[in-house]
Amino acid sequence: MHALHVHSLQRLGSALAVLLLLTLPAACTDDDLESDPTFRPGAAQPSPPPPVTPPALPAPPADTTVVYSSVLAKARLSVLAARMEANLGRVLLDSTRIPRSVGADGRMRMVRSNDWTSGFFPGILWQLASVSGSAPLKRAAQDWSAFLVKEQYDGSTHDTGFNIFCSLGSGYKLMEQDQYADEIERTAQTLIRRFNPTVGTIRSWDFGRWRYPTIIDNMMNLELLFEASLLAKDSVFYKIADRHARTTLAHHFRPDASSYHVVDYDPGTGAVRSQGSFQGLSDASAWSRGQAWGLYGYTMSYRYTRNPSYLEQARRIAFFFFEHPNTPADRIPYWDFDAAPGAATPRDASAAAIAASAVLELLTYDPSNRERYLAWANTILRTLETDEYQAAMVPFILTHSTGHFPEASEIDVAINYADYYYVEALRRRSVTADK
Repeated sequence: MHALHVHSLQRLGSALAVLLLLTLPAACTDDDLESDPTFRPGAAQPSPPPPVTPPALPAPPADTTVVYSSVLAKARLSVLAARMEANLGRVLLDSTRIPRSVGADGRMRMVRSNDWTSGFFPGILWQLASVSGSAPLKRAAQDWSAFLVKEQYDGSTHDTGFNIFCSLGSGYKLMEQDQYADEIERTAQTLIRRFNPTVGTIRSWDFGRWRYPTIIDNMMNLELLFEASLLAKDSVFYKIADRHARTTLAHHFRPDASSYHVVDYDPGTGAVRSQGSFQGLSDASAWSRGQAWGLYGYTMSYRYTRNPSYLEQARRIAFFFFEHPNTPADRIPYWDFDAAPGAATPRDASAAAIAASAVLELLTYDPSNRERYLAWANTILRTLETDEYQAAMVPFILTHSTGHFPEASEIDVAINYADYYYVEALRRRSVTADK
């Protein structure tokens, strides 16, 4: 077990759709975004540039190759689905008690639907229902997702992508639950109200000392906008998502491809005020889950845009993440890449699961580095299947995730988003050829 280690801490002190569009700043229009390289006037969906194959990285060392096959991934998914179905009755259906994590006291932490993690548990149920065909899991996914529907109107947060797209979006994508399409579109309308065209990003938080904070996590919410663009045939969603990704690419990354957690902008001029961290070890450090969000976010953004700069950035982040000198051999990172390596420093299984899922998509776009990406993902999936990483409390799957180390919150515990991306990684691995 990885012990809690808190010393030596560095801290930093569609009528509705039309109505919502009218609340956007005047500058947030098609005309003002026509400078986007991916935009074509009159097109419902901008045409992406053709795929590119970047130069290959050096061949991976032989000792990074761990055998973990598609057959093993399928078997693991079957076990997880059966286990979840058998334990559905132990998690009472309650809109105010959605499973989030296990506390330091060993008790389950439950949240309401407006918590940023609320969509992950329903999303896990949808994923397991999709691979197993289980009717009870599908009903449970529908029931838990129903609690999230009202969050489509919550304009106070950037995390509606997590809330809605991981829950209702999973049902829509994986099990053809077309009834969720309207909710996805309305959520996108709500989310773009947080976009400032002068800055070029969607605002993250409404608290703290920042004037216009944008966090690397926010890359994950772009998937909802890209999908809503396809559903609604509305290029505004696409262009805002792409603009956010390009602005983040310009200001969030250091030369080594590591990412700042928070970039604060001047909302009036768009100038960068500061670059730092809130959940990492220090402003100059590389918070592990943040690096995973960036890797996943740019891989996903390339899926929709075919922008070669996004693919290149995803490759560079992957190389930083997996080949960093402080990355353990089992590829489960410490909570921050700059934290002191050793048994006393907590790992972050959630960062590993997110990264594994990301590279299993990335290998489909970058075949010249497929062997490397597959080896990294195999190592993570094999490690996360060991007894050491199994959560003891239903309905969680994995333990040893780290939520917010500087606040001593959710350290070395089971957290639902680790499970969500772990199941997603297994699904992707189950359909990935072994060679």
